[in-house]
Amino acid sequence: MPLWIYFAVFAALTAGTLLTWWVSTIDLGMLNTPIALFIATTKAVLVILFFMHVIHSPRLTWVVIIASFLWLGVLFVLTFADYLTRTWKIY
Repeated sequence: MPLWIYFAVFAALTAGTLLTWWVSTIDLGMLNTPIALFIATTKAVLVILFFMHVIHSPRLTWVVIIASFLWLGVLFVLTFADYLTRTWKIY
């Protein structure tokens, strides 16, 4: 992979970090967290694709990565389902 791509990804990650900081200084109400999560997800995808060289990996690697994110989603859904169904009584 050409060196300029690594520098471009690094610049995008740096811009994403600065954008996250800038958005955190603005009061957007309930949108602060979703925007920060979107920026963090974008940065994670850039790291996975370029710095971990997944973009040039075989299809089996893609299947493993997608399956791991699906499993993470299942764990989040089960955790939040348990959390939201509790009565939370204070004794």
